[in-house]
Amino acid sequence: MTIITINPATGDQLEAYEAHTPAAVEARLAAAASAQRGWRAEPPALRGALLARLAGVLRERTPHHARLITLEMGKPLTEAAAEIEKCAVTCDYYARNAERFLAPELVETSAKESMVVFEPLGTVLGIMPWNYPFWQTIRFLAPALLGGNAAILKHANNVPGCALALEAALREAGLPEGLFAALLIDTGEVKAVVEDARISAVSLTGSTEVGAIVASQAGSRLKPQVLELGGSDPFIVLADADLELAVATAVKARYSNNGQSCISAKRFLVAEKIADEFVEAFTVSVRALTVGNPLDPTTKLGPLARESLRTNLHRQVEATRSAGARLVCGGEPLEGPGWFYPPTVLDRVTPGMAAFDEETFGPAAAITVVADADEAVELANASPFGLGASLWTRDLDRARGLLPHIQAGAVFVNALVASDPRIPFGGIKQSGYGRELGVLGLRSFVNQKTVWIDA
Repeated sequence: MTIITINPATGDQLEAYEAHTPAAVEARLAAAASAQRGWRAEPPALRGALLARLAGVLRERTPHHARLITLEMGKPLTEAAAEIEKCAVTCDYYARNAERFLAPELVETSAKESMVVFEPLGTVLGIMPWNYPFWQTIRFLAPALLGGNAAILKHANNVPGCALALEAALREAGLPEGLFAALLIDTGEVKAVVEDARISAVSLTGSTEVGAIVASQAGSRLKPQVLELGGSDPFIVLADADLELAVATAVKARYSNNGQSCISAKRFLVAEKIADEFVEAFTVSVRALTVGNPLDPTTKLGPLARESLRTNLHRQVEATRSAGARLVCGGEPLEGPGWFYPPTVLDRVTPGMAAFDEETFGPAAAITVVADADEAVELANASPFGLGASLWTRDLDRARGLLPHIQAGAVFVNALVASDPRIPFGGIKQSGYGRELGVLGLRSFVNQKTVWIDA
């Protein structure tokens, strides 16, 4: 099989990669298992030092890696460079905390000595998406390696160049041979890798549908999983919010990464008292976004990563309009080469409409008018997803009272929902389970072993 990459900004072929044969896959799995036996014996400080070196390599190679990201999936170049820096920051974070995170935790019991120790599981398989091709991988890879595991990457087949570039960066940083490997294989071959006895755990970021399939495959072999799946994050703006700041943040929250992020704000629930003012200010800012060549540093919105994504987004926009929502701007695929879609605003969206009920993966915002905070929370929860949520109000006591009622893995008050290496990241409901990042992310990939020593 040959894997062909396409530039989403032009529709032209970029590269052709020969997929790994079954023999090559077997060799990489065997090498990972062999390398992990030595790696697990290394002290946390040494593993952390490797991550610190990787941070340096990533920063040094930023121009090359950022351009590769942009060419393969269409992210604006400035955002691609920021993605690489976020990867480096995360590697630095785990390097600094290596010994602290993996130190045995003493527990007071009747025993002479009792503790919890943290030991690697073995080899972790990461099944990663294309929308943050470096960041999503580092998010599972850094804690997995620090925990003493080997790692295998099955990346999306529209970003194989990014997968191989990560492999090269880890080699340059001094990672033991075979401890990390990318597999260039077809989707139909993933099941055999998930079920392979040398794979001890699985981390997947992707759609809810794919997550259910992989969870079933891993579950049939009793392998732990971390699943970060779809999202339809609410962005709640109450009547007393700082409207100027809320609008500026809302535009960034919806249209960053060309609107292709699981934690993008997708449903904007705005108090009736300020709804018209919000829509007007929001639309002015949206119309100012520069759509064009993502390699141009002035571009704010590039193409969708695949033509099928644009087709589905347009279906959702058209269905929402037909159901009674008001199209404020955008709404038609742009003519010319590439898979561009203009920044789109839909107003007066209600439950039952496609843009409210489904995850919209692209630059389309759905605005819903709510009577008050109670209705805002009710509609925020009226979704099968529960990844992130953003709440805007000047009354922080009121915000604290609302927080327990919002069903999400994370709620950000007066701030943009974002992942951060210092705090756990993940969702509930159909947005998945398990946590990445922070100390909890590290402990998703280790055996938390109880040790009891008596007199």
